[in-house]
Amino acid sequence: MHSSIDEKHSLPIALKTWLNERRIEEVECVVSDIVGIGRGKTMPARKFFRAERMFLPSSIFYQTITGNYAEVGIRNAWTESDLILVPDYDTARAVPWTSDITMQVIHDLEAQDGEPVGFAPRNVLKRVVDLYKSRGWQPVVAPELEFYLTKPNINPDDPVIPPVGRSGRRGVSRQAYSISGVDEYEKVVDDIYDFAEAQGLEIDTLMQEGGAGQLEINLNHGDPIELADQVFMFKRTIREAALRHDCYATFMAKPMEDQPGSAMHLHQSVVDAKTGENLFNDSKDQPSELFYHFIGGQQTSMNSVVCMLAPYVNSYRRLVPDASAPINLEWGIDNRSTGIRVPVSSPQARRVENRVGGMDANPYLAIAACLACGYVGMTEKITPREAIDHEAYELPRSLPTGVIEALDLFEKDEKMSGILGDTFCQVYLSIKREEYQEFLRVISPWEREHLLLNV
Repeated sequence: MHSSIDEKHSLPIALKTWLNERRIEEVECVVSDIVGIGRGKTMPARKFFRAERMFLPSSIFYQTITGNYAEVGIRNAWTESDLILVPDYDTARAVPWTSDITMQVIHDLEAQDGEPVGFAPRNVLKRVVDLYKSRGWQPVVAPELEFYLTKPNINPDDPVIPPVGRSGRRGVSRQAYSISGVDEYEKVVDDIYDFAEAQGLEIDTLMQEGGAGQLEINLNHGDPIELADQVFMFKRTIREAALRHDCYATFMAKPMEDQPGSAMHLHQSVVDAKTGENLFNDSKDQPSELFYHFIGGQQTSMNSVVCMLAPYVNSYRRLVPDASAPINLEWGIDNRSTGIRVPVSSPQARRVENRVGGMDANPYLAIAACLACGYVGMTEKITPREAIDHEAYELPRSLPTGVIEALDLFEKDEKMSGILGDTFCQVYLSIKREEYQEFLRVISPWEREHLLLNV
């Protein structure tokens, strides 16, 4: 290991254990762009350890999911001025699937005057967390990650299909919580565990979900920024594990027409920053007023930020009735048909689960959006509607039906723009509207099948 870096910045124990006296050869300097793609630079370790200033052009944050650029309306945007990469050494992790001894470090971004870059997703989440901290509150989150293992899809015109498991048969749906279902893909699962251990990423549970080849990983609760970092790293980790065994891992919200979608459910609570006491629990072990206000904020503000939880056209294919996904923002105790669920727990672990988010969302932005809604509810003392104890699918839909409707709601909410940052909101809207225009330029198989000879 390079002692100079460890003397200045104590590296995480998991990384030092993995290195086991081996010298780091390469370093990946990584940031999340707006859509959640990891971007950055890879360099020899000796260059990184010299601690010279490193830069990335601001234009990486103007890119859509296809790599095209959106017109963001920012003054001098296309001078593509350099942003300064600032390493967060607490995020230093092994890259255990590479042939070289490689370390990855998540970076923050600053402008050349030292100010945080407001449209960088990690900074957006930090901005929201700081609002809580200014009140003496500390938000706590625990994400659930659903994803599919699929046969390699080389031709995008071909439908996505499940992979062949160790039995020699393709996966079948409706096998939720099946132990043998997980065993079908044990080689991939073993690599996920091994890669996670090497990186110091803790898995709470791993299980078979309801779709064919669909798995779920639950993470332990903790600081929102740390958990967003973990989700960001886990996505790459899972993809790499799958590729080792001739399959893909996909985090699309709805990759297969006849299978359920993949969610990123988010468990949320708020503790006193000094005492660590759960503020959702009162002195009599009953739900507190802040608990109800947090739910009220989720109900009244969530539609304004659904575009951050369901960011693509495909996202809304998941949010349909009777498909293990919500269609409205009702809440209930232990009710999985609602958009906002309160799980059964001890009073000290009282929390709110948001079930709207898809696994296709940028984790930094999805967590920021959910916490922003809770913050509005807590600070404005918003009272939620009555909890429901029946299927929420029986009630009218209140979530947006598509990405354009969601973006319109996002644009109109000046309060949320103030919380998340005006510049970020402007950039996000521009990127998502450009993506929709790109989508409209593509002729789908449905159009060819039903319109070619019938209209």
